[in-house]
Amino acid sequence: MIKSKLRSRILKIRKKNHYKNLKIDPLTINSFLNKNNLKFKSLGGYYPYNYEIDDIEILNFFEKKKIKISLPIIKKKNQMDFFEHSIKQPFEINKYGILEPISLKKIYPDLLFIPLVAFDKNLNRLGYGGGFYDRYLEKIEKIKKIIKIGLAFSFQKVKKIPISNHDRKLDYIITEKEIIG
Repeated sequence: MIKSKLRSRILKIRKKNHYKNLKIDPLTINSFLNKNNLKFKSLGGYYPYNYEIDDIEILNFFEKKKIKISLPIIKKKNQMDFFEHSIKQPFEINKYGILEPISLKKIYPDLLFIPLVAFDKNLNRLGYGGGFYDRYLEKIEKIKKIIKIGLAFSFQKVKKIPISNHDRKLDYIITEKEIIG
């Protein structure tokens, strides 16, 4: 119940503030990754939905640097996987109204940008409540180590996110104002 009230409150704030067109500079992310020696050859992103912070410019930046880009596709039983995507390729619209790649080449990204509804200073994230990313992270972390970076607006930060056993902590959270982690 606490999570749903917090989710509802932050989503209203996000919708009200989306017109400000706040962005995260790809060069800031690139500099942070280089400074911390975070190496990756493939990157999982997302197509922004419901006023999420837009990562498309960031994905385009890394694709031009020859990083393999992938986006999620939601499968049966609320499972999600990431599939190769290029800025030149078309999309499909899924049952939630979110754009998905049409590629059939599954990728297990080395670095994953994760959208969120709210976050705290302890790298906890609150999503939409479907558990898609928590389930995906549980699955992929059995296969390989992955760098988990939440992308958000600074106003989505709250004092404390209520967490459950299945919630996955992030490695870093990047907003237009700060990097936590």
